[in-house]
Amino acid sequence: MQILNLTKVIAFGKKTASAATLAALLLFVGTPRATADDDGCRRRVAHADHKLHEAIEHHGYTSRQASHWRNKLHEARERCWRERKQWWEVHENRWHHDHDWDDHDHDHH
Repeated sequence: MQILNLTKVIAFGKKTASAATLAALLLFVGTPRATADDDGCRRRVAHADHKLHEAIEHHGYTSRQASHWRNKLHEARERCWRERKQWWEVHENRWHHDHDWDDHDHDHH
């Protein structure tokens, strides 16, 4: 009888350890995706911001090129907001949690 009970305890322990291992694995597998999403938002916003600066420098504040990159920056911020409810501010190097950006923030001298 004792051997049968010991076998049941060992089997239960193995199942519990397997379940705990699986839960931990799923927890850690999900974490890099959130970071990758944040990095994608940050990267897209930073790229559009950089291109807007270049367009303003080379073509002027009211140029077609600057207007194009203002639109791309707006789209990148909107995408982050839609997906993450936050947007990346390149110049402050931080996330904003309010839908409060100024689409013409680069127009100020």
